[in-house]
Amino acid sequence: MPIFQVTKQAAAQILQAAEQADMKGSALRLAPLRNADGTIEYNKMGFDKIQNDDVHIHTEDVDIIFKSAYKELLEGAVMDFVEIEKDQFSFIFLNPNDSNFVPPKEDKPHE
Repeated sequence: MPIFQVTKQAAAQILQAAEQADMKGSALRLAPLRNADGTIEYNKMGFDKIQNDDVHIHTEDVDIIFKSAYKELLEGAVMDFVEIEKDQFSFIFLNPNDSNFVPPKEDKPHE
């Protein structure tokens, strides 16, 4: 399993945002922050060039980069792009390292 994953929906949005910002070919840099209560914030995201000391992940045709200091916070996390409310979409992070993480329930087939 990769250190960090991006869903197809999130990848499509990242690629679209990069194109709109004239940053096509740039990587998305993540810089998460752990709060005192154990939750993780992802306020710092932006397009950047890949540096030699970055952790670099290529997933779903996008490049994700972050400093190795953030590896522990992002290990096993999945970035998705979902509709939070009607016509309101946002990136979300499903991260087992976050104290508020609740694994998504598996959709069970209707019988």
